[in-house]
Amino acid sequence: MSVTMAQALNTALHDAMTADDRVICYGEDVGMLGGVFRITDRLQERFGPQRCFDSPLAESGIVGTAIGMAMYGFRPVVEMQFDGFTYPAFDQIVSHLAKMRNRSRGTVTLPVVVRIPYGGGIGAVEHHSESPESYFAHTAGLHVVTPATPGDAYGMLRRALTGADPVIFFEPKRRYWASEELDLPHESAPFGQAEVRRQGSLATLISYGPTVATCLDAAHAAAEDGWDLEVVDLRSLVPLDTERVVESVRRTGRAIVVHEAQVFSGFGAELAAQITEEAFYHLEAPVLRVGGFDIPYPPAQLEHYHLPGTDRILDAVERSLAY
Repeated sequence: MSVTMAQALNTALHDAMTADDRVICYGEDVGMLGGVFRITDRLQERFGPQRCFDSPLAESGIVGTAIGMAMYGFRPVVEMQFDGFTYPAFDQIVSHLAKMRNRSRGTVTLPVVVRIPYGGGIGAVEHHSESPESYFAHTAGLHVVTPATPGDAYGMLRRALTGADPVIFFEPKRRYWASEELDLPHESAPFGQAEVRRQGSLATLISYGPTVATCLDAAHAAAEDGWDLEVVDLRSLVPLDTERVVESVRRTGRAIVVHEAQVFSGFGAELAAQITEEAFYHLEAPVLRVGGFDIPYPPAQLEHYHLPGTDRILDAVERSLAY
């Protein structure tokens, strides 16, 4: 059947809460309304207000209480209503959620999942269209993952809700309504395992979350000109599947990293460094990066120019081939 990413996430939460009564779900407008994007739709009706409920408008409190609940044996999955609303909870995430296992020498685990709708493409403004993944990827002690397909959305969220460590679960909001033919429940690969979404031989496009589909569109357009591009979906930023990325780049000799976040100090910089360290003698050109401009997120009327699209990706491929 045809399943959207939003439906896959909703089903994953439903199935996890059915399988384990320690799983609880809360956040701003998560309960009765079912969330701004309806990811938690009807969960309160099914499981009651003790397990799916609305929180005050206080992100620090949302994550702080989740830490306390996890210490007492629960498995909280909390929603940051929008990506830019996560910043008030930043201290709780990086100072406590990420560090408690190390601080307690492994005796205290915090199986908390922080769901963050992120990225642009929905005609919103700043604080509603951010790409803050590098902040959390830089923080030791967190898993940082982001699905690009409905199948991965289901499988990765179920996996996140059964692990022992905290997971920052980035959901590409402009892909919520993208669908694929899928039977649920659906198994997905473990965290730390990238997926080759399209095989090719000329250059490797490396992406994650919302820009995987953009890279696939670029690869299909490039094929009309005889350019055979490979597309790698990272799926997981931490842990990172460096082995599969490097294997692809060694075959193609060229790498272009694509993400919505600003290029400067974005996650693409880490990828470029690791590829250069591991595949230097196989490279036919420098690793290139395509991303958002180094500006605060623009007004909705201008986001089309800010976000990387097919033309900018293909321009980077052309520049790579020119070396």
